[in-house]
Amino acid sequence: MKNILVVEDDKMIASGLVYALEQEGYMVFHCKTINEALSTISIKKFDLAILDMHLPDGMGFDVRKMLTDTAVIFLTVDDDESSIIKAFEGGADDYVTKPFRIRELLARVKRTLASNTDTKNTTITIDSVTIDIKAGKVYKNGELQELTALEYRLLCVFAANKGQVLTRTQILDNIWDSVGSFVEDNTLTVYIKRLREKLGDSLNIETVRGVGYRVG
Repeated sequence: MKNILVVEDDKMIASGLVYALEQEGYMVFHCKTINEALSTISIKKFDLAILDMHLPDGMGFDVRKMLTDTAVIFLTVDDDESSIIKAFEGGADDYVTKPFRIRELLARVKRTLASNTDTKNTTITIDSVTIDIKAGKVYKNGELQELTALEYRLLCVFAANKGQVLTRTQILDNIWDSVGSFVEDNTLTVYIKRLREKLGDSLNIETVRGVGYRVG
């Protein structure tokens, strides 16, 4: 269950928003002031915060500064370009002007949470091998490994299909899509052999006779 912090001093807006979010299955914590929000943040971790820009004791930016690894949607009556730019420069993932349609806001919440989750998931671990997708690097037992572009793509194909048997044709199709050049069936055998040599016992590339390969 995702934890959502709502910092909004307008009782009508807050009650409707909290109810709608709870109906969607989220765990919601409502605060009316910055001080309340900071006290809550100190004891609870949130996946998303919906912050009113103008609060009785300050600005939503003051709360944003105290949130780490938390997606943020700002709510505000300000719809001028400078305010929107300032919000995004201040770390907003989205910006919604009042009055707003609740269904639209719920859709934005769902999208923002999904986007934030995707951003965090930048590594894949398979057996004792870790792939840093963002950096394009591969580690074996914590040590950086030097792979060619095609070897790296081949490893990513196995990681994306962990535990599944892949035919040689399926693997070749994925490599073709990535590098844009023809890879022969015999060449695939060579690259799998090289991958086994470089990663050793850290990655078990199982040959499924007459079908293809499976990892994990």
